[in-house]
Amino acid sequence: MLEAREDEMVAIRRYLHANPELSFHETKTAKYIADFYKGKACHVQTMIGGQNGVLVDIEGGFPGDNLALRADFDALPIQEETDLPFSSKNEGVMHACGHDAHTAYMLVLADCLIQVKDRLKGTIRIIHQPAEEVPPGGAITMVECDCLKDISHVLGIHIINNFPTGTISYHPGAVHTGRATFKLKIQGQGGHGSSPHEAKDSILAGAQFVTAIQTIVSRKIDPMETVSVTIGSFDGKGSANIIKDSVILEGDVRMLKESSRPKVEAEFRRILKGVCLANEMSYDLDYMNDYIVCINDEATTIMVKEALDLANLKEVTTINDCGALNPSEDFAYYAAKRPSCFFYVGAREIEGACYPHHHPKFRINEKCLLIAAKAMASSVLYYMSEGV
Repeated sequence: MLEAREDEMVAIRRYLHANPELSFHETKTAKYIADFYKGKACHVQTMIGGQNGVLVDIEGGFPGDNLALRADFDALPIQEETDLPFSSKNEGVMHACGHDAHTAYMLVLADCLIQVKDRLKGTIRIIHQPAEEVPPGGAITMVECDCLKDISHVLGIHIINNFPTGTISYHPGAVHTGRATFKLKIQGQGGHGSSPHEAKDSILAGAQFVTAIQTIVSRKIDPMETVSVTIGSFDGKGSANIIKDSVILEGDVRMLKESSRPKVEAEFRRILKGVCLANEMSYDLDYMNDYIVCINDEATTIMVKEALDLANLKEVTTINDCGALNPSEDFAYYAAKRPSCFFYVGAREIEGACYPHHHPKFRINEKCLLIAAKAMASSVLYYMSEGV
């Protein structure tokens, strides 16, 4: 059934790719999703929590545990540079992470499940989630609006274009880092390069801070913990002979244990206070803890692995434990509430350079769509027959 509809998955993916919408603004995409289900034997809810989320309940013909499947659908503020015939029509907006693929495979899979629902156990809830890319993220709102009410377990897939097509990967336990982001203004006193003693050099203080916070990971965190601190932006542009009165720095923090989070923040603030005190400067800091560590339930993850092994999908060459992954994912909020498994389908193109997720030249091998649909279908059917 899924193989016969592979071309439809591709067509949906290409339509969504050409018409991307940013997080919290996905109104047309949400309508496209809701319209897909019109006239089908399922229950649809839209505008979850006043946002663009769509929930679809497919009620089986037999009693059983209720399972949720999640697919996100927002795009990124990136100008596409792929030259694909279905490139983004929206200036400065691009599906550069694969959420168009997630939605495409999920729509067709959901329709197939609707057609056989009388043979299924329990209810399958499709969570079409907006705003994964921008904190606080769409998942937390969906959870707060009871999208997991009566749900026993949650499954999700992310396609990954630097994993070979034909590969399915999983990892029990902490699988995605948690995150904090910050924006910092260091305020000094401007002056002329010929009289530095009459100024308070904010660039100098900013540089000292950038260097000093690298000691958080190297000297304040147990080497067995996974933590990173990144300065992604240092805005100190000015004139060659002028001492800047202020600079703005932005960056993020990642950790694989929630217990690392308060330690990093406390040290970050201590170093910032010390640098500014030593340089007689003030500062304004916006430090936001957002996505939590995503933790796959071990039993649920083992169930998915067993389902995939048993399915023996002809398109799949490798099923492997990929270990923890560095990026953050707001699927974590579902996993914090219900036993869950978030796993991965490789999508690397056979030829050409591989550009990473969130890159303007990001591309995928569309063969991943059918693999994702089959992998999720296999997991759903095994869950209903064997449980967790």
